[in-house]
Amino acid sequence: MIILLTLIFTVSAYFIGALNGAILLCKVKGWPDPRLHGSKNPGATNILRLHHAQAASLVLIFDLLKGTLPVYIAYFVNIPPFAIGFIGIATCLGHIFPPYFGFKGGKGVATGLGTLLPLGMDMTGLLIFTWLLTIALSGYASLAAIVTAIAAPIFIEFIKPEFTLPVLMLSSLIILRHISNIHRLISGKEKKIVNWKQ
Repeated sequence: MIILLTLIFTVSAYFIGALNGAILLCKVKGWPDPRLHGSKNPGATNILRLHHAQAASLVLIFDLLKGTLPVYIAYFVNIPPFAIGFIGIATCLGHIFPPYFGFKGGKGVATGLGTLLPLGMDMTGLLIFTWLLTIALSGYASLAAIVTAIAAPIFIEFIKPEFTLPVLMLSSLIILRHISNIHRLISGKEKKIVNWKQ
């Protein structure tokens, strides 16, 4: 029964994750496809660059919620931690490879964070603090995502160690999606979202 339930949740999570907030908002507003402009990543950061903070906030909330809901419901019905990890990863894979949009999606940062929110307010607070601190110190949204992804398995090991392996898998996926950003950071070509020198 648990195997069948996990399979149903995993498949459902993938298709829920594929509902990309940035692309849908741009379609509703009649704005250009965010995958063709700015950083070409259909996420909240690129929407902030291309439009305004309100639009970016809507995308962020949408992508957080679609990550949170499948994991929270799975947690509520007592699906085992390892299986919940696969459900969270499936949600992120849906965001990254959405079948509704030609399998060209975002990098899964907000959705990945959303999948971790049900693990507790202490975990959530640590992740948000890490992301904000990195942004404040560096100005790079991509670096903040990478640092937070690296920190997440460390945090969860001390908070809910039964979720360490799934979180490690999720973090690895997010870091892999940022390989191009890592190259640009090293070469000094990455664009800052905040520039304190201005």
